[in-house]
Amino acid sequence: MMQHRPVLYKEIIHALQPRNGGRYVDGTLGAGGHARGILEACAPDGQLLGLDVDPQALALARETLAPYEGRIHLAQASHITLSEQLASLSWDAVDGIVLDLGASSMQFDNPERGFSFMQDGPLDMRFGPHLTMSAADIINTYDERELADIIFKYGEDRDARKIARAIVQNRPLHTTGQLVAAIEKASPRRGDRVHPATQTFQALRIVVNEELAAVEITLPQAVAALKRSPERGEGSGGRCAVISFHSLEDRIVKEYFREQSKNLINPPYEKIYEVERGAVVKLVNKKPILPSDEETKENPRARSAKLRVIEKL
Repeated sequence: MMQHRPVLYKEIIHALQPRNGGRYVDGTLGAGGHARGILEACAPDGQLLGLDVDPQALALARETLAPYEGRIHLAQASHITLSEQLASLSWDAVDGIVLDLGASSMQFDNPERGFSFMQDGPLDMRFGPHLTMSAADIINTYDERELADIIFKYGEDRDARKIARAIVQNRPLHTTGQLVAAIEKASPRRGDRVHPATQTFQALRIVVNEELAAVEITLPQAVAALKRSPERGEGSGGRCAVISFHSLEDRIVKEYFREQSKNLINPPYEKIYEVERGAVVKLVNKKPILPSDEETKENPRARSAKLRVIEKL
């Protein structure tokens, strides 16, 4: 079986600095590529908790990670349940957490999942079977204004109104091909520019999977779960590395990490903050780490990836 190399693989291993005996979490396990690298680097005794809501991904990861069987704990669960999952293992703190947000390559590559506008398939887009609402439900039941709002807010598409009108005029739509045809009527392809369906598909996927809310729920749990750096002696605090693929997600990660890295101390005679505290984390990289030219050539999907890393103080 050909090993899939995940996005920013070397950079993630370098950021987390896995070591023997450490405890690590991959909250978006996918095919297990990042997890495999972490397990290799923290041999012989490091352990890893892997979470994914997608049963297909989990089955594949189980296969990939079979050589590390004694050191892995896999669960079909969302990263929003991180605290709960750690409590079930009696892990009070971890040395590293990785989150690779958004849909995975194997989800895009399977037409039956409905994530890609490049292949015809059912309008599904759900990360896992626990979700009840599919993309088809949104496309065929939301009114024109609701659809335009979704496409504008989560797809950041200026043609949102035109696209929403075309969708409503061409309903019912049951396949990705039918949706793409409706979008192309409203927003035709122009040369080498990004395909006009890109942003609508992104917007639908975000809403179906409540992706932005999930990031907001997970980040505080991740920061709380990281091991504190010792006040004296050697060693540093636990690290969290997050890869995001679009500006909406990246903004949430950037702002939360920045806020956690600030000292919230009131000046004399003023009360700006309800609760005072020192900085909780430090930013390992002030600016996001981007994939190399070599990586984007090999894997064009990596081109929009941004990696942000923090370390617990």
